[in-house]
Amino acid sequence: MEKPKIVEELKPFFEPKAVAIIGATDKKGKVGNVIFENFKMNKERGIFKGNIYPVNPKLDEIEGYKVYKSVEELPEDTDLAVISIPAKFVPATMKDIAKKGIKSVVIITGGFGELGEEGKRMEQEILEIARENGIRVIGPNCVGVYVPDTGVDTVFLPESKMDRPKSGEIAFVSQSGAFAAAMLDWAAMAGIGISKMVSYGNKLDVDDADLMDYFIHDDATKVVTFYIEGVKDGRKFIESAKRISQVKPVIALKSGRTEYGAKAASSHTGSLAGADTIYDAVFKQTGVLRAEDFEHMFDVAKAFAKCKLPKGDRVGIITDGGGAGVMASDAVAKFGLRMADLSEESLRYLKEKFPPHAVAGNPTDVVGDTDAQRYKYAIEAFVNDPNVDAIVVIVLFQVPLLDEMEIIDILAEYKEKSDKPIVAVAMGGKKTEHYAKILEEKGVPVYPTPERGVRAIAGLVHYAKYLERVKG
Repeated sequence: MEKPKIVEELKPFFEPKAVAIIGATDKKGKVGNVIFENFKMNKERGIFKGNIYPVNPKLDEIEGYKVYKSVEELPEDTDLAVISIPAKFVPATMKDIAKKGIKSVVIITGGFGELGEEGKRMEQEILEIARENGIRVIGPNCVGVYVPDTGVDTVFLPESKMDRPKSGEIAFVSQSGAFAAAMLDWAAMAGIGISKMVSYGNKLDVDDADLMDYFIHDDATKVVTFYIEGVKDGRKFIESAKRISQVKPVIALKSGRTEYGAKAASSHTGSLAGADTIYDAVFKQTGVLRAEDFEHMFDVAKAFAKCKLPKGDRVGIITDGGGAGVMASDAVAKFGLRMADLSEESLRYLKEKFPPHAVAGNPTDVVGDTDAQRYKYAIEAFVNDPNVDAIVVIVLFQVPLLDEMEIIDILAEYKEKSDKPIVAVAMGGKKTEHYAKILEEKGVPVYPTPERGVRAIAGLVHYAKYLERVKG
């Protein structure tokens, strides 16, 4: 697939040769200082490979870095400018950027279209300068870009207040800067890896559609997640969504579902939220999966990042606790899936291998005196059964005879060699969380409740069905 122009246009946002931080300052805690510190720290860690050029007419140097008095003075290799100066100075600065020939700009500053007519007028002026000079703009009123692999980090919340997630295969795009920051912090805590994060705020220029077209060609990204308040160009969004959905999954969390939410979105990022039923129809038509909340969004994204796609909607459940198996069975019905009917061969195999009190069937209950070997028999049967398309393995690590590391290794092994998606469910507290993390590091997605595990499988199934429909 030939890479479109958008890939080259957006590349400097994610891997710049040199970044100019306009509004960089030595005053601790100020936005321009935090952004400068982010790049400086990532440079010292060996992650950010580009040059860093602070711009401030009142300073000569910041922490050993030469400060440039104006955009005009910047070295020629500058290909990304990050602006954090008061809104009224941004249009004039954009003119200087255009003269200098810098083609990628992140405007962190707020106080534009979201505040009314004067702000909208300034936005229009900035957009005209950008369009006339071939400049791409992320923002304004945003936290910008975070890329763990290249050290780009324009998030103006210091590391002491917000953890950064590790590198992974999930791209996260958010209209809301606060939501983006909270998601990054949460993802870091949950051990979820991010390939790229983009917060575009008022999306004056670069929007969801542009980013979808970029991510189609981004090998580091396996699944794209969106927090959306409103779409400005519906046709462009639909075309881009159709293109990317045929290559990789997209999950959208769309707020402003109610009259109150739509009104709040309008004052927050100047978005026209639009009738929610229209978004529902567009998502279904384009193969975009709609998330109910951020937990749902990342649960499904995690499954896509770690699992193969199922061939159908028949789910097999293995558990060492009967109640958890019942909850998972309810969830199968709730999310529009089917319980798999195990083949006679599978049932015979399990009955031969199991003690009389273990339950062979679907759910299969290896019961509370299980060891890892009993789980292995069950997983083996489900993996080989042609009637099973996806497998949910519920492990209560608390049962006395279960060797935790042994069951972790068994799950990781079958998840790799099976052509069916396998997700794990582990319910419990700190000890459970410890083992769940190890299991996730070995590539198996783990969920804290049966319902969330099955809901993640449902996302895989719905996307697989969409691909079948569009590709025949």
